[in-house]
Amino acid sequence: MKLLLDQNISRKLVKKLQNLFPETNHVYLLGLQIASDEEVWNYARNNNFIIVTQDSDFYERSLVYGYQVKIIWLRTGNTTTQNIEQILIKHHKDILMLEKDETLGCLQIY
Repeated sequence: MKLLLDQNISRKLVKKLQNLFPETNHVYLLGLQIASDEEVWNYARNNNFIIVTQDSDFYERSLVYGYQVKIIWLRTGNTTTQNIEQILIKHHKDILMLEKDETLGCLQIY
């Protein structure tokens, strides 16, 4: 499963999530740290990534353009990197369902 961590999520999670989400990457590590949301969206679409983010921008984009890119929207507010790691691990099955179900476009996690 290919997760693309947005700029607002620590790139330290890439290593920590490799066992459960082996193709996880981060916009910074891909040279997309100053890319626009549109550029990140297009990269995710062209490379079959699910975007993991803490802001609404990508969700709002999916409302306009459809589910070309799947989104995991972490609506947890400011929280630690460790907490985000635990949340993603806890919701592993939900994330698998998001990946496989063509009718789903966004998984919101509170």
